[in-house]
Amino acid sequence: MDEVLLRSLTPSVLTVLVRRGADFAAAEDAVQDALVEALRVWPADPPRDAKGWLVTVAWRKFLDAMRADTARRRREDRLKEEPAPGPTPAADDTLQLYFLCAHPSLTPASAVALTLRAVGGLTTRQIAQAYLVPEATMAQRISRAKRTVAGVRFDRPGDVATVLRVLYLVFNEGYSGDVDLAAEAIRLTRQLAARIDHPEVAGLLALMLLHHARRAARTAPDGSLVPLAEQDRGRWDTALITEGVGILQAALARDRLGEFQAQAAIAALHADAPTAEETDWVQIVEWYDELTRLTDSPIVRLNRAVAVGEADGPRAGLAALAALDASSPSSPSGEHPLPRHAAVAAYLHERDGDLATAARLYAEAAHQAPNLAERDHLTRQAARLNARRRR
Repeated sequence: MDEVLLRSLTPSVLTVLVRRGADFAAAEDAVQDALVEALRVWPADPPRDAKGWLVTVAWRKFLDAMRADTARRRREDRLKEEPAPGPTPAADDTLQLYFLCAHPSLTPASAVALTLRAVGGLTTRQIAQAYLVPEATMAQRISRAKRTVAGVRFDRPGDVATVLRVLYLVFNEGYSGDVDLAAEAIRLTRQLAARIDHPEVAGLLALMLLHHARRAARTAPDGSLVPLAEQDRGRWDTALITEGVGILQAALARDRLGEFQAQAAIAALHADAPTAEETDWVQIVEWYDELTRLTDSPIVRLNRAVAVGEADGPRAGLAALAALDASSPSSPSGEHPLPRHAAVAAYLHERDGDLATAARLYAEAAHQAPNLAERDHLTRQAARLNARRRR
């Protein structure tokens, strides 16, 4: 049974049902029931037309649900209109489904869950495992999301930027449970790129590929994090790097720069350096300047401070960090609101030779770390500097 094929067909089957008049929530439930039926039937009796089979079964599941509904009499006309068996229409509304699942009325968490379910074809159990929440909790989240978009017209133009941010959220979740969310995000972004000619879609795909190329080198055999500068570049996936750079170059040639293209350009410069010491930090700073102009994001300016510290020395990096601090005051508890701010400050202070301040900031960063692997890495950095100071 090819589960990847099933997931790839899910959005187009769902859009057929919606075009036939099914409301989104009921259509999505029917498609999920059809997928379960396919998993049961196909191993012994595979269909010649997989999509057509799924459309037929999903439509029947939808009709069965309507017959059981208390409002059956108001739907009798629709029940009499079941299409005769035959080829499935070639029209593909998958792009509209992306827009619907990333509707502005949804929270980011709900948009991600609905995208993985309706566009990605994942089960509620798989999504719940990936996000480490109970299946019942994820089911409620998906149900609320479906109710939220139930009245949205399917033929309205959507916001590409919102869709891309949802896909990037999926990508950044990485791997958990039995679903590789990074690989799933790449698959969905490839699918989107095949349906819409947009340089930022290409930019996001390039960014994902370039980051994913380094995945094998990011962790040591014991599971600990390996910083970029210390990674074995021989373990990077050169095929993914080549593909990502090619996609990025084609997007940049269109002269419609966006934030994902700029991020991909930075990732490409890292990928192009044979060693960490040969990284073109000056050009990376220039790309961060472009990215700051496009987004004015504090996180971008935080990352820019690191690049400035590498290009012009740690004092320059600390000055860039101070400028950021002036516009982003600390919380009442004294912690900086930006994630990983303390880790960046610790790194720059260490490079500047202030080991006491760096050790204190590494310990602070470990306390604020979002996951165990990062916390352990930062704790080791603090311990390393404290040991050096005692010598």
